[in-house]
Amino acid sequence: MDLITPQFGLIFWQLIAFLVLLFVLSKYAWKPIMEGLKEREDSIELALKSAQEAKTEMANISANNEKLLDQARQEKEEMLKKASQIAKDLVEEARGTAAKEANKMLDNARAVIQSEKNAAIADIKKQVSLLSLEIAEKVLKRELADKSAQQLLVENLIKEAKFN
Repeated sequence: MDLITPQFGLIFWQLIAFLVLLFVLSKYAWKPIMEGLKEREDSIELALKSAQEAKTEMANISANNEKLLDQARQEKEEMLKKASQIAKDLVEEARGTAAKEANKMLDNARAVIQSEKNAAIADIKKQVSLLSLEIAEKVLKRELADKSAQQLLVENLIKEAKFN
């Protein structure tokens, strides 16, 4: 039983050693340990605050990025609409210009055809008049070959001239 119950002297010296150790630790080691723990606690708290701020900032950046992406999409859609409208306008303008040019070319072709037609008609009239004159000349030469026929023709012309 001696092992289980310590003697008074042993307890006294152990108590003195404990108190000395406690005094030495509180005098020299306790403050640095507590300061180290406090610094560690402060650094952990600072790291948590920084992490929270970074998380908040990342959320803000993400929201801003989404806004920018939405704006970019809208601008892209507007640009595509404008480009489509410009293309349609250019096509319509080209069609109008082509139609005007086609009408102008048709009018020019009609004018050329009309002038060619008029020239051909004038040429035909000239040819007909020349042929008519040649035929009349030949007929007159044959009919007026003798002097009595000439006299008769002159008298008829004079009679007609008086009536007109």
